[in-house]
Amino acid sequence: MSEKKFKSLKEFYPFYLSEHSNTTSRILHFIGTGLVCLAFFTGFLFHNWHFFLAIPVLGYGFAWVGHFFFEKNKPATFQYPGYSLASDFILFYDLLTGKQSFVVKK
Repeated sequence: MSEKKFKSLKEFYPFYLSEHSNTTSRILHFIGTGLVCLAFFTGFLFHNWHFFLAIPVLGYGFAWVGHFFFEKNKPATFQYPGYSLASDFILFYDLLTGKQSFVVKK
């Protein structure tokens, strides 16, 4: 992980993208974040707290598999939890809308 100290989400996001350049990792992040959203809304809709308990497992489970087995790097969550969480949702939206690609051109 870089020793640079990020002072804003705007400054952090390009670094976040550089740590998510593997296609499989991006797909896993997308699936995990999508399931987090689904679990949140399902738990809220059906007033069932079990769905809320699944949120960290779904979100971190898919993401950490992507980092440890495909990216081979340490998740930014450990040093920048807030920026990393926000960036997960930004990347999810960017992938959903086509602003970012699942395949990163190197």
